[in-house]
Amino acid sequence: MPNLKDLKNKIASIKSTRKITKAMQMVSAAKLRRAQDAAEASRPYTERFNAVLAGLAASVGGSDSAPRLLAGTESDKVQLLLVMTAERGLCGGFNSTIVKLAKGHADRLLAQGKTVKILTVGKKGREQLRRDYGHLMVGHVDLSDVKRLGYANAQDIAKGLLARFDAGEFDVATMFFNNFQSVISQIPTAQQIIPAKFDAVEGSASTLFDYEPDEEAILADLLPRGVATQIFAALLENGASEQGARMSAMDNATRNAGDMIEKYTIEYNRSRQAVITNELIEIISGAEAL
Repeated sequence: MPNLKDLKNKIASIKSTRKITKAMQMVSAAKLRRAQDAAEASRPYTERFNAVLAGLAASVGGSDSAPRLLAGTESDKVQLLLVMTAERGLCGGFNSTIVKLAKGHADRLLAQGKTVKILTVGKKGREQLRRDYGHLMVGHVDLSDVKRLGYANAQDIAKGLLARFDAGEFDVATMFFNNFQSVISQIPTAQQIIPAKFDAVEGSASTLFDYEPDEEAILADLLPRGVATQIFAALLENGASEQGARMSAMDNATRNAGDMIEKYTIEYNRSRQAVITNELIEIISGAEAL
């Protein structure tokens, strides 16, 4: 028979844990609203910016004067993976799904004989990747002190990335993050950002506007901004996804704690009832013996 004191302590401990998970769920719900608004507000600008760049890139085509960020290095031998995760845990599978996607991509590239380098943003991704891919890691961006992500944070990451590209450290850069869909749905996404890669856009921007100076000059100025814009959009999507995943995880934890409390309370009551019954039997037996 379980010890009543142990059961009582266990129930009290689980109740304390439930208070914590409930508080974290409420905090995440408040943060999610702001993060979701920021992510959704950035999408129209990012989509239109990419559409303009796509139109310009289509008009430049395979020109010899095309910017290096668009034309690339004519090689894909060295691949840089920019893996963006959270600084904190307790958010379900948010971090592990991004890392799993990046690991699969890295393994495919290595199997093809490519050189892989990994740059991480977020402590949790670095911790998971360091175990098996520590020898491939070339840097880390720490955002743990950043209370609210801004475009300046994305610019700093983009500047470091572009400096590495200009120095010839890699040929292709691919970014990994979670695309926010809803509280219970975040889609792990891999997006190539260097050299710039655009989906076909119906109604090219070059058919609507005449540019001065020429397209090559405009692209040379806009493409670095485009890298920063894509990174900023990914950071915002990641931020909303993280809060949504944490809110869902803490809600599940709170429900599970409630189920455990109910289970142990029933067990405690049964054990207590058995103790009382035994005591009554002893009293009655003693009275009959007299």
